[in-house]
Amino acid sequence: QVQLVESGGGLVQAGGSLRLSCAASGRTFSSYAMGWFRQAPGKEREFVAYVSRSGGSRYYADSVKGRFTISRDNGKNTAYLQMNSLKPEDTAVYYCAGRTDVYYTTRVGDFGSWGQGTQVTVSS
Repeated sequence: QVQLVESGGGLVQAGGSLRLSCAASGRTFSSYAMGWFRQAPGKEREFVAYVSRSGGSRYYADSVKGRFTISRDNGKNTAYLQMNSLKPEDTAVYYCAGRTDVYYTTRVGDFGSWGQGTQVTVSS
């Protein structure tokens, strides 16, 4: 298991931008594919974005495609989620997660390591 800590959440106006970071420690970061998920109050945790271990493959939920960019810097043991053109419906707690299996997945249960989450609030 890798320890993950999210940061960068906060309050932003609609149309604004925010960059989330996920700092990893305890294990070899480059061996983990990373995902970002989000959960609004009373709702299920949902997939947002995925990046492969090397950063060569990226996948996004349709709801954020074209607005969000997932990336990673294995030298810094950090994954990122750049969020642009934010909408009120993006408001949620955002979590980063890691998995060692190589295949792409959007399922919460397939990710074994999770951060504590960071709140993102987008106002109108």
